[in-house]
Amino acid sequence: MDKGMVKLQFAVFALVSASFTNVYLTQPILPVLQAEFGVSTVQVSITVSAVILGIVLSNLFFGFLSDRFPIQPIILTGGILVAAAGIYAGLTHDFHHLVGARLMQGLFLPALTTSLAAWLAKTLPSERLSVVMGSYVSATVLGGLGGRLLGGWIHPPLHWRYAFFSAAALILLTTIAALIVLPRKAVREQSTANTSTTFSSLIRRKDLLLIYCCGGGAFLMFSPVFNFLPYRLAGPPFHFPTELITLIYLVYVLGIFLGPIAGQMSNRFGGGTALIGGTCILGLSHLTLLLPSVIAIVLGLLGVCAGFFTIHAVAVGLLNKKLAGGHGKANALYVLFYYAGGWLGITGAGFAFQRNGWHGVVFFVMCFLLVPLTTGIIEYRALRTQARSAPDQFHSL
Repeated sequence: MDKGMVKLQFAVFALVSASFTNVYLTQPILPVLQAEFGVSTVQVSITVSAVILGIVLSNLFFGFLSDRFPIQPIILTGGILVAAAGIYAGLTHDFHHLVGARLMQGLFLPALTTSLAAWLAKTLPSERLSVVMGSYVSATVLGGLGGRLLGGWIHPPLHWRYAFFSAAALILLTTIAALIVLPRKAVREQSTANTSTTFSSLIRRKDLLLIYCCGGGAFLMFSPVFNFLPYRLAGPPFHFPTELITLIYLVYVLGIFLGPIAGQMSNRFGGGTALIGGTCILGLSHLTLLLPSVIAIVLGLLGVCAGFFTIHAVAVGLLNKKLAGGHGKANALYVLFYYAGGWLGITGAGFAFQRNGWHGVVFFVMCFLLVPLTTGIIEYRALRTQARSAPDQFHSL
């Protein structure tokens, strides 16, 4: 691998990691923010869901911009505004201003993530794209973990506000690095299939719509668990301090390794079988989280990560296998459904938690197990039908 490729891979990894660090920054300190601002559980959870809502609202727009304009001005604008909103969030003493700053971060994070992914897809040759996008996926997992650790571990010795300042500094540094490293000209042109495919034509395909809903449903069941975990562990019978609650989030690192494993499972047993297996693991793990035991919580969280990342990785793989063109637009739609599911999950689970506590959150998310399960069953049947028809087609030749 040449030096230019290594620099590009590192720049992409650093920028995407720093970007996703901002998404879950307040998650481990929700009880702290609730006490400081004097707001309800549902209100304080908006400090996370507002970022996700912003991503949902602007994701397709930045995907559109990246197809028509150079990437450097888009990244520069996104980096400056995300960092500025983070600094403002760290300075403000008004809860509504905090939520507004978080929404602003979400609106411009796709300038650093979605637009970058779309630009890479149309710029790099295919043999290099797979390598760089592997770094991209790992960076999303590491960034999600890093934000939780940053928010939870900086608060006790200093203050939660310093976590925002640190994240803003990371965004600015990685933005500058990306602007220096990213090549100015495309290596290859977009194919005709990519330019002729529209968002409406993709959304009308039932097989793709199922996968979009599968990804959104999986994130809907995953995000509330980690969002309301601090309340579960800070209350009886655990009474964990913020530092120990944050340590539990290390189970999230499992996702870095599960992506490739899930891909191998999908290739060996079929995507439908892998989705069904991942859904079953997710459901059983949710039930395990109801037990009043630290061991059960850790095992349940490991299972939730295993089930979720399996469904997520397999769904993305199935999506791209079904496409002849328009990969950028199709993946942008997947991201839209994915984060819309996360926003709906956190918002809905907030009301469930307010009414029935941790049990309400768990039973709320389990209501959506049918979504990936149905997708898995349909994919399994389609594969079986294809396998049965293959010998007939061979004999008819």
